[in-house]
Amino acid sequence: MRRPGPRGSSGHGPRRSLRRSLGRGSRRLVGGLRVRLVVTFVLVALVSAVTATALAYRDARTAVLQRTQNTAVNDLRERVAAVGAGLDLPPDQRSLSRFAAKVSEGLGARIVVARHQDLTAVSDAYADTEGRITAELRAAVRSGDGARFQRVQWRGDPYLVVGTPVTYADGDRRTSGLEVFVITDLRAERDDTAALLDSVRTGIVPVVVLAALLALLAAGTVLRPVRKLGRATRELAAGDLGSRVAVRGHDELAELARTFNETADALQASDAELRAQEAKARRFVADVSHELRTPLAAMTMVATVLEEDADQLPPDAAHAARTVGAETARLSRLVDDLMEISRFDAGAVRLNATVTDLADTVRASLALRRWTDRVTVELPEDVRAVVDRRRIDVIVANLVGNALRHGAPPVTVTLAAPGGDRVTLEVADRGPGLPPEARERVFDRFYKADAARTRSTPEGGGRGGGRLGEDGSFGPDGSFGPDGSFGQDGFGQGSGLGMAIALENARLHGGTIEVAERPEGGAVFTLRLPLRHPEEEEEGDG
Repeated sequence: MRRPGPRGSSGHGPRRSLRRSLGRGSRRLVGGLRVRLVVTFVLVALVSAVTATALAYRDARTAVLQRTQNTAVNDLRERVAAVGAGLDLPPDQRSLSRFAAKVSEGLGARIVVARHQDLTAVSDAYADTEGRITAELRAAVRSGDGARFQRVQWRGDPYLVVGTPVTYADGDRRTSGLEVFVITDLRAERDDTAALLDSVRTGIVPVVVLAALLALLAAGTVLRPVRKLGRATRELAAGDLGSRVAVRGHDELAELARTFNETADALQASDAELRAQEAKARRFVADVSHELRTPLAAMTMVATVLEEDADQLPPDAAHAARTVGAETARLSRLVDDLMEISRFDAGAVRLNATVTDLADTVRASLALRRWTDRVTVELPEDVRAVVDRRRIDVIVANLVGNALRHGAPPVTVTLAAPGGDRVTLEVADRGPGLPPEARERVFDRFYKADAARTRSTPEGGGRGGGRLGEDGSFGPDGSFGPDGSFGQDGFGQGSGLGMAIALENARLHGGTIEVAERPEGGAVFTLRLPLRHPEEEEEGDG
């Protein structure tokens, strides 16, 4: 039989779990490896596309302008050479104007400006040329070092201005003082490069989309084995030691999967070995405890006879007889405790649950052990629950017995049902209390907090003592000692298993036992059980 674990008293657990799941999901969505891979791919593709666009635009613009510039310079030279051969120098205004017009006709009606000393002629009389031919270009052409060009902006539009000096045809290539300038409109080239830039920009979008798709495919290829490994790890952490992952390929992920499988194999083998050893240990304890019961029963009868006749024996023999009787009873209680623990470990414990008045159960447990006058109780009436009365008696006897033995008066027992679904039973005392390290281990088997909780106890006592027989009463045979008390000192000597048995009984009911320190001093043990109403039990039975 599986023992139910403690149940929480709050109804917000599923809501908190949902919030935690949503939080983990949103964190995976925002900071997951898939998202990081996709973002990285897209950023690399975007940077690459923008860089390629910038480089392509620069190279295309440079090539277009260089071609236009070279063409303009060569055309100007050839046309000036052809037309200038028939020009008489020095020219007058009329001949200079005719020269500019002929040069312009051969250059596709571009604006041509001819200058000779103080004379200036323009092929288009209505054209404004002053803002397009700069002083720097005039000075460069006047120096006579060959053709010069300059790109300028005029009224928001680009222009290429080429100037060249006209030289004599004799051998020394002397300048004649005639300067010719041609103005070329670059708006068409500007529009061509802008159209190229727009085309490249338009191509960035499909490049980024393609990069995102490739990133998703790559992320799926990389993350698929990672997700499988994560799922197997969660299953392994949840207790499925047979969880494994398939190993495919020879890359790093395959090596990781292979290492995981080897680790899981080793863990499963270790778990199987530990389970086998634990099962052997439990069987050994159960077998030894069972085998000891028969000789202990005989020893108990002999010790009882010796104790009854102790008054007729010499003092030393009487003391020895009583000591043998006490130690035999203590050994018998220890064997009974071991038997009970072994039944819990084997899952062989069953609840005999009925509708029970908890206040009556607590009063009966205290009265049975003659503790009614020594304990202050706060027991409201009609607090009913579906519990195993005998096991509740075991819990109460252990908690109250430990408080009386190791604490200090007043010892109080308080029953309450603070919520609609749970009931609490607090046992508090005013003794020295328990230090934190003892509170963490007080429910461990064979743990005795002697140094922390000692108040005139006989040798061998300790927190965790107070052992109950299988019928819920103290003593190896379910009875009290000869004087009507529990053991020689009124409580018996602890085996170190009493609190562990009490906690197991609480868990069997779906509850738990908690220990804390009282602000005013002393320890308080709180039993928490689910409060199942009789109507609910009847509906469940139906």
